[in-house]
Amino acid sequence: MDAANESSEGAPFILLGLTTNPGQQQPLFVLFLVLYMVGILGNGLIVAAIRASPALHAPMYFLLAHLSFADLCFTSVTVPKMLANLLAHDRSISLAGCLTQMYFFFALGVTDSCLLAAMAYDCYVAIRHPLHYAMRMSRAMCTALVGTAWVMSHTHSLLHILLMARLSFCASHQVPHFFCDHQPLLRLSGSNTRHIQLLIFTEGAAVVVTPFLLILASYGAIAAAVLRLLSASGRLWAVSTCGSHLAVVGLFHGTVTAVYFQPTSQYKAKQGRVATVMYTVFTPMLNPVSYSLRNRDVQGALRALFTGRQISAGES
Repeated sequence: MDAANESSEGAPFILLGLTTNPGQQQPLFVLFLVLYMVGILGNGLIVAAIRASPALHAPMYFLLAHLSFADLCFTSVTVPKMLANLLAHDRSISLAGCLTQMYFFFALGVTDSCLLAAMAYDCYVAIRHPLHYAMRMSRAMCTALVGTAWVMSHTHSLLHILLMARLSFCASHQVPHFFCDHQPLLRLSGSNTRHIQLLIFTEGAAVVVTPFLLILASYGAIAAAVLRLLSASGRLWAVSTCGSHLAVVGLFHGTVTAVYFQPTSQYKAKQGRVATVMYTVFTPMLNPVSYSLRNRDVQGALRALFTGRQISAGES
């Protein structure tokens, strides 16, 4: 029995992927390759444009550059492996590889959540306290917000991975997912996982739900100011802009909450895969469109990036 357990512990995990139907694998490969390239290109261009343009060194763009970089890394943690597995016969991944993937997935996902909250706060200060904006959103403040997001997310991820590494797993190492995610692995564990689930519902909620509530509070205050201060055309623009931001934020946090904040016994693999695709593929792709590509300053910086023209800090 001990020998069997040792053999099971050393065996690699098998990622079953999005589908086991051979007829669906190539169309899914093409679809997700296109989505992945659009996300990588969009976020990469935003980072490059902000770094290259002196006109985009305001606090909003500093935060946006970090969000785009985090999105670029976040989607790259899972999608390349998913694409490879759609075409490969060998879908195995070692325990060390599995835990490494989980570590960066959790860390970058929480970073995304915190940066979205920081950007909502920046927008709130700009609209509600314009005279104090330069003081409240100084470079030091922005650096502190970004540093806190990265440190908190990696601390959160490290805590979870240390607990996951202590689990023992059943003889079947088949993971009904396209990457090593929390819930499917907990279902395969033969250990007591109550302490990990308790951690998800407490510390996990603090780093996911709290930023979401801060975002809602910020946009609520912004909406009140907009309705009171702006003209009809200004209100329409603000509603359109904030509405697109909230739609992407709601998609990200809604699907994350649906996947993780439920007992492991109630987790359903098919629904979990669909929800996971939403926040691992679609929201990183939509963030550049929602936050950047409708912005005239960003559009000008992107044109300058392609043409090689220099933009001064005074140009719009």
